[in-house]
Amino acid sequence: MRRIGFGVTALCNGLTGGGLDGIGNYTREIMSRIQSNPEVELIPFAFRTGIRPEMGTGVQLGRYSINTAWSVATGLNFFGINQLVKRVDLIHATDHYVPRCKPAPMVATLMDAIPLSHPQWLRSEFRRVKNYLWTRAANWADEVITISEYSKTELSKWAGISLEKITVIPLAVDERWYRPVDNNEFASIKAHYHLPETFFVSVGTLQPRKNVESTIRAHRALSHAERVRTPLIIIGRAGWKCDEVLRMIEQDSASGTVRWLKHVPDVDLLPVIKLATALVFPSLGEGFGLPVLEAFAAEVPVITSNTTSLPEVAGDAAMMVDPINVDAIAEAMKRSLEDSALVELLRQRGLERAKSFTWQACAESTLQVYKQVLR
Repeated sequence: MRRIGFGVTALCNGLTGGGLDGIGNYTREIMSRIQSNPEVELIPFAFRTGIRPEMGTGVQLGRYSINTAWSVATGLNFFGINQLVKRVDLIHATDHYVPRCKPAPMVATLMDAIPLSHPQWLRSEFRRVKNYLWTRAANWADEVITISEYSKTELSKWAGISLEKITVIPLAVDERWYRPVDNNEFASIKAHYHLPETFFVSVGTLQPRKNVESTIRAHRALSHAERVRTPLIIIGRAGWKCDEVLRMIEQDSASGTVRWLKHVPDVDLLPVIKLATALVFPSLGEGFGLPVLEAFAAEVPVITSNTTSLPEVAGDAAMMVDPINVDAIAEAMKRSLEDSALVELLRQRGLERAKSFTWQACAESTLQVYKQVLR
């Protein structure tokens, strides 16, 4: 049996805080499937957060940022990591919390290189220092898993990681996105959120790279009658550098053409998305683009970007647009309203596309990486 030190910091933080982010969900999905393999035992470890009792007896470590600075400065291992090293054959940092842990071999999952390639899209506090430490830590890994060919190229370019050390293992769609929704549930959701018969939906934290500003401008390019009949519903909390987007939302909310729902609980998100005319997701940069696959599974047409990782994920199942071309986004929105044959084709293609990305395949490919590193 192989014993794997398995990073659960983001997962535990999310479970404690009442909501998982993409990294936390990834960790949960592959963890549950790898644990079912009788040849593997997972030993959880986490930084500055309690390990959930159901995960088993693990190793709790101190503050990640202090440990990283210490190891970069001295070349020594993280404080306390040796108690984990002694218990395992390999360490998998699933969530960007990559420790220095010699001599244990290490696999690190790195979702993207966006902090390095586009620092202007992120919060700016200590960004240069954070990026320097992140790059050094990323290069401690013996093997890197990433989620798209685009991210593989970007990680090599910006973090200096050899392409030969990077394996692409795509993400997948949670089974809940395939759940059928009956008419009673739809009626309840429409009443609760005051949803119209038709609407466009935008999903994601309000931040520069999600490009919600262009989505609003494209919606404004439609006729007033179309905008009133099919408003834009925005789901996502206010993030950073989003003052202009918030101003635009306030302006358009007065006429009822834009509504901001902020947070929608997971249990309600599926029926809200399924009711939408189309998901509008012209992101400027993604390591993968999971909202696209989730909409596919929900049988909702998608308008998304023809850049970064999104063409890999969408294939031929979405309307692809230049994310900085507002007119192109607006034209795609109009087609989703007027071309019923295209809409039906996209629903069919999207569902088939989503089914080709499974968490079981993701977990099995991850196990193959473990075996490769342990040879």
